[in-house]
Amino acid sequence: MMAPSNHTPRGPLDGILVLDLSRILAGPTATQLFGDLGATVIKIENPRSGGDDTRTWGPPYAETPDGESDLSAYYLCANRNKFSVAADLSTKAGQALVRSLAMQADVLIENYKVGALAKFGLDYTSLSADAPSLVYCSISGYGQTGPNAAKPGYDLMAQGYGGIMSITGEPEGTPMKVGVGIADVMCGMYATVGILAALRHRDMTGEGQHIDLGLVDAQMAWLINAGTNYLTSGKETERRGNAHPNIVPYDAFATRDGHVLIAVGNDAQFERFCSVIGRDDIAQDPRFATNPDRLANRDALIPQITETFATLERERLLEKLSAANVPAGPIHTIAEALRSDQAKARGSVVKMDAPETTSGEMELLGNPLKFSKTPVTYRQAPPRFGQNTNELNAILQRIGLQTDF
Repeated sequence: MMAPSNHTPRGPLDGILVLDLSRILAGPTATQLFGDLGATVIKIENPRSGGDDTRTWGPPYAETPDGESDLSAYYLCANRNKFSVAADLSTKAGQALVRSLAMQADVLIENYKVGALAKFGLDYTSLSADAPSLVYCSISGYGQTGPNAAKPGYDLMAQGYGGIMSITGEPEGTPMKVGVGIADVMCGMYATVGILAALRHRDMTGEGQHIDLGLVDAQMAWLINAGTNYLTSGKETERRGNAHPNIVPYDAFATRDGHVLIAVGNDAQFERFCSVIGRDDIAQDPRFATNPDRLANRDALIPQITETFATLERERLLEKLSAANVPAGPIHTIAEALRSDQAKARGSVVKMDAPETTSGEMELLGNPLKFSKTPVTYRQAPPRFGQNTNELNAILQRIGLQTDF
């Protein structure tokens, strides 16, 4: 039930109320995105545990005047544009509060263990009986069904079970997870898309629905070409480090003073690449004439490129490759990436007023979406635990909803 809005639109989802019963990263990623797009997001946090688990996943922490920060950098990454309300779902009062909010909400997102909310009367079946237009999204490790449904969901386990770790890392090394919680983040992205589709259906029919999403389901879906390579050939994908299973050369190579990334996508680029590095002999070798030839003879080609690169200077090489329209680039540190001119031009880092911190502000990663009519907005810094509990009525009143809490 989209609430009537009596204030200036803040984004394409202005007037949408999202009830966030999620924690850690997958659910909060989705709800932060909804908040960035203008939705009102009420984050329910358990007072018995001190709120979202990630509040204590530090250091680093944002400094606070009381010296007892619950604003870890991990928590800050996925919880802006939300209001924190403390409610204990194991109590009648907590259950009543959440149920009352759910009756007015457009969306509810939760990532409790499968079946855990049913004992509180807060599962989809219980709530939809009185709120048939509610879009209810459940995120779990393995989904609501199947032999692993009862197992807890962790990003590391999803990356392992879903196959991505088997192709990440050096060929002879230990299988590696991606350096951030990418299974969680991508699950949150799928959740966002699914919820928006369900809201579209709700707006046309008045019907809400239940969205069942597992971390492992999402992770298997974004195996993309690696997954379809196996389905097409029946052969397991080899772990190749930074190399590509279908394109050669596509890898990181060491120069005299640092590494360079090369992504040669077609045969014309390969000829130009060889010219730039002074190896026209490689381009003329019939073993490397086409990409299928280079794939078949990868082990003969890569050592020659590696040997040549070791004699070259990184910045000069990147300049020459760029001038020749050969895809190449540096490997930035996080600091180099976030402080780059490109990052500044694109708003990759944003500053937000944060009166709850000692400095009164904080830097966060910006939302990458650029709208021409309804831009992303940064309205509230990630709240401290329970920060908005006492102002819940005022929050709801601002978007024209019932205020009897």
